[in-house]
Amino acid sequence: MKKAIKTIVVLLSFSFLGIYSCTDDLNVEPKVELTLEELLAQDPNAIEGIVSRLYASFALSGPDGSGSSDIDDDAGESPFLRGIVNLQDFTADGMKNRWGDDGLDQLTTTSNWDGNNKFFRYLYNRIYYTIPQCNNLIDVLSSVSLEGTDLAKNEARFLRSLAYFYLIDSFGKGVLVTEDDLGTSDPLPESTRLELFTYVETELLEIEPLMPPSNGYGRANTFVVDMLLAKLYMNAEVYIGQPKYDQASIYVNKIINEGGYQLATNFVQNFSGDNDNSPEIIFPLIADAVSSQSFGNTTYIVNGSLSSDTMPIEDFGALEGWQGHRASSAWYGLFGSSASELAASNDVRASLFWTNGHNYEMTDYREWTDGYPSIKFRNTDYDVATSATSFSGTDFPLYRLADVYLMYAELAVVHNAIGTDNNTALDLVNQVRTRSNANSISSFELTEDFILDERGRELNLEGHRRTDLIRFNKFTGGNYIWPWKGNTAAGTSIPDHYKLFPIPEQARGANPNLTQNTGY
Repeated sequence: MKKAIKTIVVLLSFSFLGIYSCTDDLNVEPKVELTLEELLAQDPNAIEGIVSRLYASFALSGPDGSGSSDIDDDAGESPFLRGIVNLQDFTADGMKNRWGDDGLDQLTTTSNWDGNNKFFRYLYNRIYYTIPQCNNLIDVLSSVSLEGTDLAKNEARFLRSLAYFYLIDSFGKGVLVTEDDLGTSDPLPESTRLELFTYVETELLEIEPLMPPSNGYGRANTFVVDMLLAKLYMNAEVYIGQPKYDQASIYVNKIINEGGYQLATNFVQNFSGDNDNSPEIIFPLIADAVSSQSFGNTTYIVNGSLSSDTMPIEDFGALEGWQGHRASSAWYGLFGSSASELAASNDVRASLFWTNGHNYEMTDYREWTDGYPSIKFRNTDYDVATSATSFSGTDFPLYRLADVYLMYAELAVVHNAIGTDNNTALDLVNQVRTRSNANSISSFELTEDFILDERGRELNLEGHRRTDLIRFNKFTGGNYIWPWKGNTAAGTSIPDHYKLFPIPEQARGANPNLTQNTGY
């Protein structure tokens, strides 16, 4: 049974006021019959439900099932996690989508981006839905004294920082709005990437020693905060032009040495319906097939990667196959340069592609049988037999230990960070590989390119790939080409300004202080 956060207690139905409220940074009063103060006065235990609702904003579309939406955007298309997958994985090398609906072609071919693409707007709007809701709760909790108040406030500060992290990573700038801005009616000024980075860094450093080492499944603890700090510092050279790899090493080492996490015995356990039992997952985004249904959590990944016409979808716990997502050879080619080599690989991760009836090369990304669907995520339990359901109950492992091990290796081998060494890096990488029955490597093989490839083998479709490619200077330009990069089958160079997404035009219309990113 998944832990307490699994049952989302919908006490508040937060929503913005006005049709363009998602990008109106200050129009954030929640629509409730009671104010937060009144609600907490009547029921102090409501804190638990309110905080759970904030966590759920990263996976669900709204409070009343899959058809409800917290924002004005489409309930099915716009959830936060769906945006992470769309903008991190489909814009990169390993995953492609064939649907071609308005704007999705531009993501999957990494071409023709502009501020009118609805998928950029969806993620931007979700960021600026989550941040004000956190601000509301932080403001109220600062003036009440109830059991659990301090922890709830710090959890809200973490979730706000997580939302800002995606703003920093994806758009590079935006409006910095905090609880101090509640009640302000004038549009706030634009904040630079450095200003946003500094704010998030300061917030996380303040709450990190205040968070408990254990906080229940699906909730932020000390090590979850450490993970976000490590991610922030790992990418600092990209974000603000200042390398902070030594700082990243501090928090990577803390997770490894103090967190108590362990690699799951079997790789597939991390992506099955009972992955709440995995000792590897540091921070999941919760899914449930009954109580928290959404087209935006892992339902999007599982159903989107299946075909009811050509695949035994019930074997993967699904009742629907949407024929949308396939891996490209840039992913499964990391295991073998041909279909026969892929089939001959002993690596468990190499077996997680549906190859029957599909072509190794993606000659046409719109053709379902070109490329191999990924069956990495499934809606079946790992340990016991389960029945298929319409929605996925598999949690999304946003942070897990294998990522930390590979981050350590990158810090040691590529950046020679303080507190790391190459022997430990080699051992950690080989632990990741041997867990999946892949051959151990030697110290001579542990190169920068190998680490990036291993991150692809291990972490693709988990919302990291675009950021990784940018950090390794492989995303833009022509020094690394993948299928359909730049809207050509063989791939081509793309301009440097694609390292950031365009600011949505709707957001710029709502706040005249926002300027467009260079190149758009």
